[in-house]
Amino acid sequence: MAKKIICIDDDQDVIDFLSITLGAKGYELETASDGEEGYNKACSFKPDMIVLDVMMSHSTEGFHTAYKFRQNEDLKYVPILMLTSINQEFNYNFSMEKDGEFLPVDDFVEKPISSQLLLEKTAKLLETPKDQINISGKKKVI
Repeated sequence: MAKKIICIDDDQDVIDFLSITLGAKGYELETASDGEEGYNKACSFKPDMIVLDVMMSHSTEGFHTAYKFRQNEDLKYVPILMLTSINQEFNYNFSMEKDGEFLPVDDFVEKPISSQLLLEKTAKLLETPKDQINISGKKKVI
């Protein structure tokens, strides 16, 4: 059975890229254009992984959505790959080493997205044991 991934981003070009890249590897996909829609769809879709943009309708929507996922008992152990263009906007690079202690996500990918890096991180996160998922924002480097 194909692994299920929900991709949440307000940029349709990014959604199209994610759909093509991940779909070509056989993943079953669901998409959403904002955090609320993504959360609601994830509750019924039951993904194996979440790909989540940081900045959507407001600059911290992705962060708030990540915390919401971690509070849901059915979704709290689903790995989250955070997409960010914050480096382009604010000249700040996210990393698990320095940001994993306050963000409940499992890895970051900087936009523009490299398809090879996306696929590598996706494969790695889908194999992450439940006890290694960063559910609390405590620093855990996978």
